[in-house]
Amino acid sequence: MQFERQSGVFLHLTSLPGPHGIGDLGAGARAFVDFLDRADQSLWQFCPLGPTASIHGNSPYQSSSAFAGNSLLIDLRDLTDRGYLTEADTEPPDDFSGQQVNYDRVTEFKEARLRDAYAAFEESASDADQQSFTEFCEREAGWLDDYALFTALKAEFDDAGWMDWPDDIRTREPAAMERYQDDLADDIRYHKFVQWCFDSQWQALADYAAERDIGLVGDLPIYVGLDSADVWAYPEVFRLDDDHHPAEVAGVPPNPGDDGQRWGNPVYDWDALRANDYGWWVDRFERLFDLVDIARIDHFKGFDEFWSIPAEADDPAAGQWRDGPGAHFFETVRDRLGELPFFVEDLGFLDESIVALRDEFGFPGMRVPQYADWCEEGHMYQPMHYPESAVGYTSTHDTDTIVGYYRDLADRQQDCLHYNLGTDGDEINWDLIEAVWNSNAIVAMTTMQDLLGLGSDTRFNVPGTATGNWQWRVTDTALDADIAERLRRVTDRTIR
Repeated sequence: MQFERQSGVFLHLTSLPGPHGIGDLGAGARAFVDFLDRADQSLWQFCPLGPTASIHGNSPYQSSSAFAGNSLLIDLRDLTDRGYLTEADTEPPDDFSGQQVNYDRVTEFKEARLRDAYAAFEESASDADQQSFTEFCEREAGWLDDYALFTALKAEFDDAGWMDWPDDIRTREPAAMERYQDDLADDIRYHKFVQWCFDSQWQALADYAAERDIGLVGDLPIYVGLDSADVWAYPEVFRLDDDHHPAEVAGVPPNPGDDGQRWGNPVYDWDALRANDYGWWVDRFERLFDLVDIARIDHFKGFDEFWSIPAEADDPAAGQWRDGPGAHFFETVRDRLGELPFFVEDLGFLDESIVALRDEFGFPGMRVPQYADWCEEGHMYQPMHYPESAVGYTSTHDTDTIVGYYRDLADRQQDCLHYNLGTDGDEINWDLIEAVWNSNAIVAMTTMQDLLGLGSDTRFNVPGTATGNWQWRVTDTALDADIAERLRRVTDRTIR
């Protein structure tokens, strides 16, 4: 087991405090690191960091790039300190909320400021910044060149998906690529500038966390969005037809009580990837681990076997299971990159083959008490039965908060929970935090909402819904010293 007995808190970057309507990589992020430090926590977990779009409900799990950073997270005050914006530029509008993210309003505000900062950079960048920018562009050219061109083309074609672009650039004919690179050169450079801002600010924040012995836990969605730079630039990685449209898409099969799900992401051509030693994935992991110390793999089942649905079919039941790359994939990647510090999301798919794959590489799986049957003796999601090879979560970005979950729990389940935890439920959030922290799980995680004892109105995401998600924010005052101290005592008592 490559992990130590430790603990941490989940809080996505957009939820951080800050003046510009959304969390960013500036003072609010450092304030949260300081909170974790006071609470004696060693891990900070968050959702994927890639660009988001309103057409996908601003979900961090439907990004236009598996490599790029979200420009909305850039700290504008840092650009003021560098001389690329004025104090007046970063004065926040009165309609920005400290409790909810209005993505459309924030995007409008930040995009205008980033354009102004780019113009100032082009006019007056210091030698050090010019050199840093050049080095970044050269170092990250493998993904950055395609991403910057892709994003410039999106604007050129009124945000149309690449599948609807003119045929020559949709299929990346060399003459079209050269023509658009020339025509859109300034816009391409702007998008590279934005990514340089994100990267330099991220590295400064990562250094700040490392100085306090706090590891960063990122998130790796197994699939990428169809309308992404990745699918456009690397069609050979995916199961596409001759016209570069998806031949098959991802989802999950029907189960008792539901009709399955058709996610619509293109599935991978694992045979082609294997023939190239999984080069695209190795590049993706290298970029990921430039940014984080540990990563959670979402939908780990897809590496064992995946549900593949014909693209023309609307019914998930039309799909079939196909073999994933299995152990060969992780062996190959490990040979290239060394030990792989992964947690894996294995909820709902604990069949024999996925357990064997998970355990072969020592990847801890997930345990969440909200999935427990409290009246069944020895139920695997009761914290007192978590194995060491697990990450115990009080709740996740996709579940209700503890308080919301408890309020909706059937009376008999509540009674059994009270009996199992020896509680009356008055502080159910701390009861379950203590239970997870006291479990054998190698890592224990909670959310900021659970630390604050908040209800369902602060839930971060409701799977299957398109609106109202990813909006909740924590305020400066909620990063309370008394809460940090209480979590520190629980952590010390449970030897994490």
